[in-house]
Amino acid sequence: MAGTSRDGGPFLQAQVLVGERLGQKKPAAHAYNEGLAAMRLCLFLCLVLLGPRMATLRRSQKKKIQEVPPAVTTAPPGSRDFVFDLYRALAAAAPAQNIFFSPLSITVSLAMLSLGAQSNTKAQILEGLGIGPGEGSEEELHSASQRLLRELQQPQDSLQLSLGNALFTKPRLPIQEAFLGAMRTLYLADTFPTNFEDPEGAKKKINDYVAKQTKGKIVDLIKSLDGTQVMVMVNYIFFKAQWKTPFDPKHTEQAEFHVSDNKTVEVPMMTLDLETPYFRDEELGCTLVELTYTSNDSALFILPDEGKMRDLEAKLTPETLTRWRNSLQPRRIHELYLPKFSIKSNYELNDILSQLGIRKIFANADLSGITGTADLVVSQVVHGAALDVDEEGTEGAAATGISMERTILRIIVRVNRPFLIAIVLKDTQSIIFLGKVTNPSEA
Repeated sequence: MAGTSRDGGPFLQAQVLVGERLGQKKPAAHAYNEGLAAMRLCLFLCLVLLGPRMATLRRSQKKKIQEVPPAVTTAPPGSRDFVFDLYRALAAAAPAQNIFFSPLSITVSLAMLSLGAQSNTKAQILEGLGIGPGEGSEEELHSASQRLLRELQQPQDSLQLSLGNALFTKPRLPIQEAFLGAMRTLYLADTFPTNFEDPEGAKKKINDYVAKQTKGKIVDLIKSLDGTQVMVMVNYIFFKAQWKTPFDPKHTEQAEFHVSDNKTVEVPMMTLDLETPYFRDEELGCTLVELTYTSNDSALFILPDEGKMRDLEAKLTPETLTRWRNSLQPRRIHELYLPKFSIKSNYELNDILSQLGIRKIFANADLSGITGTADLVVSQVVHGAALDVDEEGTEGAAATGISMERTILRIIVRVNRPFLIAIVLKDTQSIIFLGKVTNPSEA
């Protein structure tokens, strides 16, 4: 690969060496050098809501989504967009780390949980997902999920894409037929009796299932169980597609990847000359390139200008993504450089979801739609995602697990201050002794 230095040649985290105007190359010296942050964003968006197979769900959700205000935690109910709020929360929690997750997997998991939620617990879940209280909005969410699941079950010659759900339940747990029927009908969920009193065995059973469904990409979704769980709800996604115009492995060479102003690493850099959708966003200060798979699904790569990453992250909205998609136009890119990489992420989402307003599922929850009694609470929400990008294409997977346990009312009374005592006969209820203790140490 010619010219990989900062001074004169191309370098790229997901960098496109094209001019800000057609036909004018942008010097590498002006390219954005906060590589790690750029990879964070391009990875996040490269599989999210871009392919035509996601259009059904997007259309159903479009009218419910509004622009995200800057302060995630102070936005009024129904005014936020879950996908980008979740991204910002994850990025804020780990500002120096890569971010990669599946909004679809997490959304579907919470939608399934909402089937068993009642009253304020259900309202919080739906509001957190950006779904307002309008009549029929919840039904549209479940119907869109059902259509998407059924569509993904259809065989595709040029794409491997599967999405599925499962319930791992304690034997003899009294699950409501309405909930179970909805899980099977709307979310095509399989059900597996699971002995949670054997925590290691239950963990292995769930993780083996997830590993099989994700072709070994997600192997350790559930990190631990303690025997108190009565149900674990699982969603998985597997994706594998080939580039319509593949990179030639012969042209992949080691090149500099500029993590920051004072840190550079060597990575295998792929290169390609092609015509592909391109857009230069002067308003937000970023360059966009879309790479298409043989299935006509696509990955969108966004490269912010130097110093623009945080501004761009703050302004991410569904409207921004729609504007980008509508603005892409075919352009000849003479030199596209893209790193060949693998990335994995694992998240515990309890705190993040609480920040986004979904709190009651973890305490004082009303999940009575699952068992008929309000004694279930979510103990943990975990998510894992993995992605491989190479010369041939993209392979990715994600899984979300929601663990539930029965609440145990722990009543603690500390008799550590002056108290009264009365000794009462059972049969006559006569008080035969009565007293007050102010200092138990005195005779």
